[in-house]
Amino acid sequence: MFGKFAIVLVLAALAVGLAARSSHGAGPERTYVVKPTDTLWSIAARSYAGDVREGVWKLEQRNHLHTTMLSPGQHLVLPG
Repeated sequence: MFGKFAIVLVLAALAVGLAARSSHGAGPERTYVVKPTDTLWSIAARSYAGDVREGVWKLEQRNHLHTTMLSPGQHLVLPG
């Protein structure tokens, strides 16, 4: 009896795993091309509502930035 229950449970888990899809609730990623006068602060201020410091932090984390220096022409991903 337990063996049949375990098989049904494994098959149900497998079906749920196959049916599950990733959620893209935040929408598609947007990219931004850095202009000569841009700073992380100015980009975050234009792109995010609320605390600009949180926007700067999100930009740094999403783009794996180790410094606040930006180069004109650099592409940044704007996280949702």
